[in-house]
Amino acid sequence: MVSSRWKRFAIPTHGKTGHVWGVLALSVALCAVAFAAKDYVSPKAFPGKTYPAHDAHDNEKVTIAADPYDMPDKASAVFNLNYREKGLLPVYLIVTNDGDEPVALTAVKIQLVTTDRSKILSATSEDLYRKFSRVKRRGDEVSRNPLPIPLPRHPDAGIPKEGVSELQYAPFMAKAVEPHSTVAGFVFFDVGGISQPLAGAHLYVMNVRDANGHDLMFFDVAMEKYLSYRP
Repeated sequence: MVSSRWKRFAIPTHGKTGHVWGVLALSVALCAVAFAAKDYVSPKAFPGKTYPAHDAHDNEKVTIAADPYDMPDKASAVFNLNYREKGLLPVYLIVTNDGDEPVALTAVKIQLVTTDRSKILSATSEDLYRKFSRVKRRGDEVSRNPLPIPLPRHPDAGIPKEGVSELQYAPFMAKAVEPHSTVAGFVFFDVGGISQPLAGAHLYVMNVRDANGHDLMFFDVAMEKYLSYRP
């Protein structure tokens, strides 16, 4: 029994008024879902030397830094997709060129080497789509396409719209770094089954080239610097 004192605060649950309240509650719920599914916005990139885990080549005037998004709250502030659930580790890669000539990244190779010497290459776009797509294939199925030409595939099947946008724009895609500028983007490593992938690990970035096409010395970013950093 609701006392007369609180009757005016009670929410009606029947009749036309109850219907209005039901519609209002549904609208609020849908708005909450829409708000949660945010558009992807890349984190602001700062000069490489400002990150705890970085390797600076002062003679070549290039610095490469790595900022792992290994914690759930840190990742959820940027991403819609749950990479941790798929065994993927997102790492924000930052490349700063303090020189007077551009630096080429067209042939760059990025590798995470764990403390047990496991070598993990950064995931390709196909790897990422395969992880999140609901279409699972072994690769040896008999084709059901009767046409002599291949049909277009839909690698994003089952991935929400905001997730597809994220997979398109979050990965590191820079092909060059202009003088006195910084570029950045995410690289992803499949660390499924590794409990502490960053402890004692090193991120190696190879095939960075100067304006004349010469390879710079490879970059070695010790991830322990990130884990041990205390602001």
